[in-house]
Amino acid sequence: MSRRVLLHVGAPKTGTSFVQDTLFSHRDELRERGILYAAGRHDAHFLAALDLMELPWGGLEREAGGAWDRLAAQVREWPGTSIISHEILGTASRVQVARALASLGDPSEVHIVFSARDLVRQIPAEWQENVKHRRTKEYGAFLDSLRDEQRAAEVAQWFWGVQEVPDVLDRWAESVPRDRVHLVTVPPAGSSPTLLWERFAGLFGIDPVETVPTSRANASLGVPESAMIRRLNLRLNDVLPNHHYRRFVREILVHKNLSGRPGSPRLSLPDEAYRWADALGRSWVSELALRGYDVVGDLDDLVPRPQLPFTDPDTAEEEAVADAAIDALAIMTNEAARLRDVEVELHGVIEDLMGQLDKFHSTRSYKAKERMVALSRTNPAARVALSTYRRLRGSSSRST
Repeated sequence: MSRRVLLHVGAPKTGTSFVQDTLFSHRDELRERGILYAAGRHDAHFLAALDLMELPWGGLEREAGGAWDRLAAQVREWPGTSIISHEILGTASRVQVARALASLGDPSEVHIVFSARDLVRQIPAEWQENVKHRRTKEYGAFLDSLRDEQRAAEVAQWFWGVQEVPDVLDRWAESVPRDRVHLVTVPPAGSSPTLLWERFAGLFGIDPVETVPTSRANASLGVPESAMIRRLNLRLNDVLPNHHYRRFVREILVHKNLSGRPGSPRLSLPDEAYRWADALGRSWVSELALRGYDVVGDLDDLVPRPQLPFTDPDTAEEEAVADAAIDALAIMTNEAARLRDVEVELHGVIEDLMGQLDKFHSTRSYKAKERMVALSRTNPAARVALSTYRRLRGSSSRST
């Protein structure tokens, strides 16, 4: 079997979490079919991407040292198809791209895979993703930053680094034949829920029916929920460590509870921003049509659909924000109560073990051993006897 490497390099908010979770959940079955998704933990490819690009990421970069080289080594050793997937790879520089490709050795085929969605959906989704990662920039300021032609703000540099489809493909596909550059388009709203996975699976050489997608998704918040989490960030950012934020805010509050909350308006674009995004997206479609990439789906999927009603999260209805906050308080109160029950149970276990230990320490045999240990500190004969006893028991313990 010839070696084939598929590098899926983004973009964020195009089903990447769902794709990666499906690959991770089925990695053993895929390996049996000659397809390698080399990941001992769910975030393995994320850590590899951090390592490749030397990106700081809330302390996680300390775990990432050497992760890319380890991943590349596994890919080099695999005789069949290998898949590498993480959306932050889209922002790699040309030097980093060259390093990534060189590290894979000399496979028979390297393919670049990039998934894309229309800008009118991507822009609100990216602001929400910023909010879920502790950012506090208001939506209006975020939109202004993206539309700044100088792209001076950090948030604009990041957004266009991973979302400007023609530029990302320029950097990653410069030395790859056009027929090995695959643009997977995200279907429009209302499409079959399995269609996106079918597009990826066909490209990866996976049976989409046998490899059933997982239910994991990168959650979307409504307008009042987004406004509430942004305000919560203002209160927590100076006092709550990242690992607690990820667990309690991003996972418990956002992903497991507040996402998809019924009755909340979805975030969209105001009129002027919609017209700008629509025009830019259409210009990209025209440019991509001339490049000769393999389009998995339809370039028309990248043409924005009609505008949704706009509700501004910066001036969201206070009653709706307060209602979301009360829901969040109820969720965290229940979680605190659950953890308190666990704490009480663990204290009971510890007390029981301490009682058993005290009972053991009161036995004649244990007290005799204690006397022997104490005597061995001053008596050479006792020290030799204790050493002989431990050797015979095959124990290196110094507890007695």
